[in-house]
Amino acid sequence: MKIGILGTRGIPNQYGGFEQFAQYLSLYLVNKGHEVWVYNSHRHEYKEATYEGVKLIHCFDPESKIGTIGQFIYDFNCIRDARSRDFDILLQLGYTSSSVWAKLLPAKQIIVSNMDGLEWKRSKFNKHVQSFLKKAESWAVRSSDYLVADSKGIQSYLKEKYKVVSSYIPYGAELFENPDSSILKTFGLVEGDYDMLIARLEPENSIEMILEGRRSSKTKRKLIIIGNDQRAFGVYLKNKFEGVIGIHFLGGIYDQNILNNLRYYSNLYFHGHQVGGTNPSLLEAMGSGALIAAHRNEFNRAILKENGFYFQNPKDIADLMDFAVKSDNLIRINSNTQAIKEEFTWEKINSSYETLFLNALKNK
Repeated sequence: MKIGILGTRGIPNQYGGFEQFAQYLSLYLVNKGHEVWVYNSHRHEYKEATYEGVKLIHCFDPESKIGTIGQFIYDFNCIRDARSRDFDILLQLGYTSSSVWAKLLPAKQIIVSNMDGLEWKRSKFNKHVQSFLKKAESWAVRSSDYLVADSKGIQSYLKEKYKVVSSYIPYGAELFENPDSSILKTFGLVEGDYDMLIARLEPENSIEMILEGRRSSKTKRKLIIIGNDQRAFGVYLKNKFEGVIGIHFLGGIYDQNILNNLRYYSNLYFHGHQVGGTNPSLLEAMGSGALIAAHRNEFNRAILKENGFYFQNPKDIADLMDFAVKSDNLIRINSNTQAIKEEFTWEKINSSYETLFLNALKNK
């Protein structure tokens, strides 16, 4: 098969969940003998034409200069390029800015769309943007030949809202089995003496709530925040909590070995995502042996079940920071690693996508 993947900033991953997924999936498919092309922003630091056998298409992306509207232009450039190629499958990751161009999608290619989360629920968007995103969601549903839901909650929503069948395929994660405590020295950290979170610094990821909880807690442990803090909301958070002792912003870190070690040696790992399906960072935390405290919602509970703690407000967070100890919760941690082994292996997830693609091509 000849497969195109669009909807990310590109690979190798330097940004987030979809980029990480695109990297794992594309490498898997290439190793299975398929021809895979991934669309990359021209601003991506990796400028080569291929990445470990995956062919890269660098498209003009003006987001850094003109803001959000640049995402629409970038997706337009990717879709316009795809029209000139003979892909068997065109996989769209998300729909926020690409579904505007739905009528331009190549008619002869099979369009498979991963519907991501309920984008219109994100608190960072005003009512007008949320209204637009609801329309964009419907455009993506109508213009796709096949839909993928990364959580059963999203799958149920698509069936109830649009009366359509989707394939449930979550994200995957790897077990972390080679901890190295020397990495902590780089960040001035001590094993078990810090809590942490990894996320895009956006309102719907509960970061401000978690920081408020840390400010009112009695703990002496550090709280480290990993994520690009150069955008507007990150700058706001840094300014607001600048004087709080123990809060440390580390910026964006994309080395998985470093991230896994930081998770493994932390006391509490906070997962504040309120909107979306199966979030990759939650699975990675489970596979890293972290003790997880997650925002209480149906998406997080569907994955974490009873094998973690849940919070809804700063008081919940402060209480957890004051009383939750990792060494007292090894049963929860072991149950999570077992779930990664049985349900969320990359081999299983990638194989499911390949099977979907092959069946779609067979049924064309």
